[in-house]
Amino acid sequence: MIDTTVDVINKLGLHARASGKLIEVTSRYRSNIQLGKGKELIDAKNIMSLLMLGAGKGTTLRLIIEGPDEQKACDEILALFAARFYEAE
Repeated sequence: MIDTTVDVINKLGLHARASGKLIEVTSRYRSNIQLGKGKELIDAKNIMSLLMLGAGKGTTLRLIIEGPDEQKACDEILALFAARFYEAE
């Protein structure tokens, strides 16, 4: 199990387009992937749950991944956040 944090650094936060890109990544993996603030964790494969988080720029999110491909999933998710969801800033 991987339990880490990730900072939202893109200008618009985890808005619809960024959430869609995150779903593209998380849905490729068999592992259970959860994201949230503090103890409020949601399924990171569910677009509505991601949008309801309201994670704006500067938010630190908890990322929990458990499953057979957890390390690959974690690496790709962290890279997506670090790349600011490939949005022009």
